[in-house]
Amino acid sequence: MRTLGNILWHFPFFGFVQAGLTWLLGLILTITVIAAPIGRGLMEYGKFLFAPFSNAMVSRSALNEKQNEVWKAYSMVVTVIYIPLGLVLAVICIFQIAGLFVTIAGIPVAIVLAKSLGTFFNPVKKKCVPRAVAEEIERRSSAAEVSRHLSTG
Repeated sequence: MRTLGNILWHFPFFGFVQAGLTWLLGLILTITVIAAPIGRGLMEYGKFLFAPFSNAMVSRSALNEKQNEVWKAYSMVVTVIYIPLGLVLAVICIFQIAGLFVTIAGIPVAIVLAKSLGTFFNPVKKKCVPRAVAEEIERRSSAAEVSRHLSTG
C-alpha cells in the first residue's frame, strides 16, 4: 500500500518535483555554509518527500542524537532568521494541500503533507527516518507515558 501511495505521489501529482526542489534548496543553503543548519534540514525533508509513505519526519531529540552545543546555538539563531522563508514555504505547501484535497486520489497525499508541514517551520530539529523507526519511537513514547501514569496512580 505504501508503494502505491509513493507511486501516486510521484506520477499524477508530480511529487518528485517538490522533492527535488526542496532538496536542491537545501543543498544550496548548505553550500552557503552560513545557512547550513537550515539546508541540512531541508535536504532531510526533500529526502522524506521522495518517499513520503515509506518515511517519516521525527524530532532529533526523539532519536537522542548528541549535537555540539555551539552547533545547537548557531542553529537556533539561523532558525530565527529563517522564519520568514519558512512561512512562505509553508503557505505554498498549504495551497498545495488544499489543491490535493479537491481530488479523491489526492487526499492521502494531502494528509501526509499536512502532517509534515511543521518541518517547514523548523527543519533544523527534524530528521527523515523509515516509517518503522518512527512507529517504534511512538510506541516507546506511549509505553513510557503509560508507565508514568500507572506509577503515580
